[in-house]
Amino acid sequence: MSVRTQPVRRPGEGHGLVSTFAGYAVLVFFSLVFLYPFVIQVANSLKTEPDAAAHPLSPVPGPLSFASYERVFLGTDLPLWLGNSVLVTVVVTVARVFLCSLAGYALARLRFRGRRVMFSAIITVMAVPPVVLFIPKFLVLKQLGIYDSYMGLILPLIVDATGIFIMKQFFESIPVSVEEAARIDGAGVFRTFWSVVLPMARPALITLTILTFQGTWNEFPHSLVAVQSPQLFTLPRGLADLVSGSLGGGTQYPLKLGAAALATIPVAILFVVFQRYFIRGANEGSEKG
Repeated sequence: MSVRTQPVRRPGEGHGLVSTFAGYAVLVFFSLVFLYPFVIQVANSLKTEPDAAAHPLSPVPGPLSFASYERVFLGTDLPLWLGNSVLVTVVVTVARVFLCSLAGYALARLRFRGRRVMFSAIITVMAVPPVVLFIPKFLVLKQLGIYDSYMGLILPLIVDATGIFIMKQFFESIPVSVEEAARIDGAGVFRTFWSVVLPMARPALITLTILTFQGTWNEFPHSLVAVQSPQLFTLPRGLADLVSGSLGGGTQYPLKLGAAALATIPVAILFVVFQRYFIRGANEGSEKG
């Protein structure tokens, strides 16, 4: 005769389940609060002009319309803005990752006079609000003769104090013995950096790439200072032109929000693809720090 035993409930098990459920409920609530504006953005871009003006907060288009996207591509300079943004973002991202890696490695490993003063100056630059540099940046671009040009859009962005700081801190976490072994084998400073140290800094490189791509793709203040020709507008500058009413009167919510949704797609794809590397790099950096 078999005797059934009742499962023994551990003390506090019910309270733990309630706490877990409450925690997930709070996370889901705030996730919906965070995502709802994006849902409204996409929904309004798929509405007609009267429907968007009458029901701007409704997440359901009625009727469904793709006229705004057609007008974005055929009635605006979005393809030109997109091409300019791709060019500037790719060049700036590649150049910044390379140059910030070089500068970070030099500050972390090379011993030269004024190294600490230079690093302190970089930290100071990080604390300066970008808005106070608008007029000096404009004057420098004018004096160099690169105002209102692709060079003016790209050159001031290819080195960033935050990127140098990120790479320096990560390089300092790599054991010096690895580099000493490479030098014993006959590798020079640059060969050691390029073939030994840089592959080990993959998490920091991916983190810097994502931050640089996102920041450059969404960069508006610099384009406002650096260029004035419509042929050189990037996506943020072009979208600002649309929002200011360059296509005429009316709210034009579907058109503006459709263009904004298209501008969001590349950054969203990049983050989704490299999300696990980004999180892994942040975790490894925090553990080593």
